[in-house]
Amino acid sequence: MVKARVAIPTKGKGGLEDVVSEVFGRARTFTVADLENGDLRNVKILENPAVSYKHGAGPIVVKMLLDLNVNTVIATEFGPGVSTLLNQHNVKIIRIPAGRSVKESIEDVLDKFEK
Repeated sequence: MVKARVAIPTKGKGGLEDVVSEVFGRARTFTVADLENGDLRNVKILENPAVSYKHGAGPIVVKMLLDLNVNTVIATEFGPGVSTLLNQHNVKIIRIPAGRSVKESIEDVLDKFEK
């Protein structure tokens, strides 16, 4: 059984139909979903508490995601600090192209969870 809690930076509150944000630390929202054997469950939309920070948004977001037991992050871009923090906490990083919906993005990377 393959299980993952996935977080994706998003532009709004559209859930699975929302568009993936081009930025990570200052994304307006994060869509978090549980993935179990290819099925999406428990989709939540979270406001980013660091969206307006001038500096240090990335570590705040990483802490929020770790507190939620996220073990996989799917995004377009990761800064070096965020990448380092996620790697230190064994969070899987998956890069995707910008402009896709959350649902399309998860479907496109499902094979990465089978391994």
